[in-house]
Amino acid sequence: MTGTATDAPPDAGSAAQPSAQPSAQSRPTETALQRIIRHGPVAGVRKLWRRLISMRTALVLLFLLAIAAVPGSLLPQRNLNPLRTQQYIDQHGAWGTFLDRIGMFDVFGSAWFAAIYLLLFVSLIGCLVPRIRLYAKSLRTKPLPAPRNLLRLPESTGFDVLGERSAADLAAVARASLGRRWRAIVREEPGGSVAIAAEKGYSREAGNLLFHLSLLTLLICIAIGNLFGYQGTVLVTEGRGFCNSVLTYDSFKSGRLAQDGQVAPFCIDTLNDFQATYRADGSASDFRADITYSRSVDSAPEQYRLKVNSPLRLEGDRVYLLSHGYTPVITVTRPGQPPLTSEAAFVPADLNYTSEGAFKFAGPVGAGNDIGVEGIFAPTSVDHGGVIVSTSPKLGNPVLGLIVYTGDLGLQLGPQSVYSLSATQKDEGKADPSTGLVVQDRQNLAMGETMTLADGTTVTFDSVKEWASLQVSHDPSQRELLIAAVLMVAGLLGSLAIRRRRIWVRFSPAGAGGAAAGAPGDPARTVVSVGGLARSDSGSFPEEFRNVIERLRADLAGAPPSTAESPSTSELPSTAQTGPTRIDEE
Repeated sequence: MTGTATDAPPDAGSAAQPSAQPSAQSRPTETALQRIIRHGPVAGVRKLWRRLISMRTALVLLFLLAIAAVPGSLLPQRNLNPLRTQQYIDQHGAWGTFLDRIGMFDVFGSAWFAAIYLLLFVSLIGCLVPRIRLYAKSLRTKPLPAPRNLLRLPESTGFDVLGERSAADLAAVARASLGRRWRAIVREEPGGSVAIAAEKGYSREAGNLLFHLSLLTLLICIAIGNLFGYQGTVLVTEGRGFCNSVLTYDSFKSGRLAQDGQVAPFCIDTLNDFQATYRADGSASDFRADITYSRSVDSAPEQYRLKVNSPLRLEGDRVYLLSHGYTPVITVTRPGQPPLTSEAAFVPADLNYTSEGAFKFAGPVGAGNDIGVEGIFAPTSVDHGGVIVSTSPKLGNPVLGLIVYTGDLGLQLGPQSVYSLSATQKDEGKADPSTGLVVQDRQNLAMGETMTLADGTTVTFDSVKEWASLQVSHDPSQRELLIAAVLMVAGLLGSLAIRRRRIWVRFSPAGAGGAAAGAPGDPARTVVSVGGLARSDSGSFPEEFRNVIERLRADLAGAPPSTAESPSTSELPSTAQTGPTRIDEE
């Protein structure tokens, strides 16, 4: 019968010497999904994720967040002081416009700041979750067994205890001597030895985790405050007030998830008095504003003194005192008409409060007979050829420089700036007096002086008041933010002050576990070896180790023996190099 391939016997050589490498058919094949996971875009995403949740990345992002917050401290922010922000942009031209475009005047609301913030948020969560898991595991892990030779550790010593007490009895005394602050476990070793492994300083990692968890909570609270809070600024002149309403603010900004128009129903009834104290060099040393406020429409008025670092707190809302300036008061009297008195807040243009502002008096509708007055106010003035400047922010020699225009102010065309006249209207007046404002006169007036125009109209500088810029802030997470900040500091102090320390104590009967045997006729003794190790640099650990040794010697010497006799002890000199210290029982 003719043999087939299946009937053919196997090759003897191959049967005796099987192949060292499996054939291609026996190798496990890698699927397309596995190749994508190992080498494709998924692997790249996993690599980026690992880098993002590393502690190094979290520290870099935290550093970037701190750097990104610097412009918010150095540059005026639009949500805090829109007047000064616009003034800064106007003074710096193209540079100011560029900074405005990249969000430098609204740093904490910019897209790039939010991106750093969110990345830090994700990185912290990615770092904390595995660290908390590892810390929980370490709390359940028993201290490491004692090394074979404790006298080789950085801190070590040894001594003998004479008597018939067993190693287990001495270990129990030593465990009680260490106290509850040491997390310890007693282990039996071969040869009859007993070792104690003790560790201390587990709260160091707890402090570290508390710091990072508090930082994460703080970031969450800040995000909640920005999403559900609001801020409004308003300029209030002495003798006036405002109620907490969106329409009363000069600028108002609310979070994306805040309810529109839903604000606390309190009122600042009156700014009674504003006082500023200055140093000899002219810099301000103190601002304070005495106000009358009502917590609600029906509540009784209360008094409060606002200061820069002493806001008024009202059920989640805080009223801050930001800045101040001057409000000149003038009276315009036209021939045959009753006098019109107006006050206008002037915006400071320099550190000495040389300020600029404008007054507007409407004439008959369509008559083109409005009066516009531009002014420069100097609280302590010096005249340089008709141009006044202030030499001090104090109200010493107030002078008001006025330029009076007549014509059409365009008040019916829509909202206008209350701090200046329209430049377009002034330009039109130069080209065609019938369509714009025309200069009638200019003069510097001291308080009480009057200027008279060609048509008999008079303008009198009556008095000066002061104004205060107030900010109302609402933050629903204010209390939690404070708690998180306090816990963050506490966690940081704990992580810096606490150090991990380990101590091992071994009790070996003479002749067991490597301990030298005594001479015939010598009393029974137990060799005690103690070693210590600090897991991080700690200058106080050697002293702490010595204190532990002294306590151990005292407690072991005073422990009652397990025999009927009660010997006493005497101590001999010892070093780790020359031999163990002996505590002899009499």
